[in-house]
Formats: sequence, structure tokens, C-alpha cells
Amino acid sequence: MKKDLPQNIVEDISIAVVLESEGPENKVWNVYLVNEKEVSLQNVLVSSKGYGLKDGREVKTTTLRHFIGDVAGKEAVKVEAIDTQVFGLTNEYWLSYYIDGTIYDKKYIFLPESIVDENLIKVPLMNKAGIVIGGSK
Repeated sequence: MKKDLPQNIVEDISIAVVLESEGPENKVWNVYLVNEKEVSLQNVLVSSKGYGLKDGREVKTTTLRHFIGDVAGKEAVKVEAIDTQVFGLTNEYWLSYYIDGTIYDKKYIFLPESIVDENLIKVPLMNKAGIVIGGSK
């Protein structure tokens, strides 16, 4: 039964959509995994997909799977580039990793139109602006 499984709670780990650079006609955005823990994460896997309505019709992006490997404590690593055309969709990131042989997983969801300049904050461990989901309790 699901209730009998241990609850492996994910803390101090976030997914951030980071504004890398800005020009007069375009902005470059990337998605990062931010590990604010002191310990490293092993066998990190992140899957991403987008879905929702665009121009009145149902849209789904391809599901991408990224094997990141190990992520050191207090480190941020790039997962993927993200196109501004999908900002109007729900963007979902499913993270799984191990710490000392125990598996953890968590789903991070950026709602449609949440990746906007008004929501930019300083991303932990990075000296860049972005939109962050997760992190410290």
C-alpha cells in the first residue's frame, strides 16, 4: 500500500527558469536544477514536458529526459534551454535522484504565464535572475 511507503520529502532543491541574456529583440532562458543541500545527489534524472491551450487548441510538447548524473552539494546545473514560445503552456519538470541509496522524486510545475519579468527573483547559488519553484522549506 502507498501509505506504507516512507515519505522521502524533497527539500532544498529547486528548478529555476533563468534569464541568461537579454538583447533588444530576444531573451535567452535556460532551466537549472539548484541543489542547496550540503550533500550531493546521485543519478539525477529530469524529465520535462509542456502542455495546455495555445490559440484555442490543445498542445503537448515532446517529453524530454535528461540524465544529469551526480550534482554536488551547493551546485546549480543546467538542465535544458527553454523557448519563450512555451511560456504560455504548463511546463512540468519531474526530478528523481538518490541520496545514500534512497530514491527521491518531485514534480515541479510552472503554470502558464508564470515565467514573466514580474516574477523574477535572484536564483539561489547563482548571480542571475529567474523564476524558482521549490527550494528551502
